[in-house]
Amino acid sequence: MRVFTPDEISSSSANKYLGVLVAAKYARVLNEMPRNLVPTGREKKLTTRAMEELARGDVEYKVIPRRKSE
Repeated sequence: MRVFTPDEISSSSANKYLGVLVAAKYARVLNEMPRNLVPTGREKKLTTRAMEELARGDVEYKVIPRRKSE
């Protein structure tokens, strides 16, 4: 298993905490996809694959601010 440093994650996201949240949500998306549609070189854990793709800059995301509740 590869270890990701906070610098690797924060380089492709606003900060390391947001990067981990984005990678976790992306791993859930990968988990919902049929296995034949998910490209695999070697079988890796989905969280590792999501972190790798985030660190490479392959994952695009958009932060939507919460609406204020009245």
